[in-house]
Amino acid sequence: MTADLLAISIDCADAAKLANFWAAAFGREVAPGASAESARVAIAEPSGPLLLFHQVPESKVVKNRVHLDLSTADAAADTERLTGLGAAVLNVYEVDGKHRWTTFADPEGNEFDLVSV
Repeated sequence: MTADLLAISIDCADAAKLANFWAAAFGREVAPGASAESARVAIAEPSGPLLLFHQVPESKVVKNRVHLDLSTADAAADTERLTGLGAAVLNVYEVDGKHRWTTFADPEGNEFDLVSV
């Protein structure tokens, strides 16, 4: 027996709001029925995985143990797009003057990276 990845779940204060950020980041739609309590986004059509968002009472306090890595061929354009959606740049990593990755925080402070390919 093997297990397949169904979803990555993200705890948050407002599931619909955070799902809208991630849906826009991936160029996807939030699934119907999203609420402050729960929401989902299919990041790879048609079979997943899903991003699931679950409202929890506590806020994020420390660095994520798991984070998403997004790839890009144009770091400057995608950085502008992601910050326009509400992400914040935390750190930019370059080697020999070339962009390697940028660490961002989503609107609720969850870290993710944008990696140049």
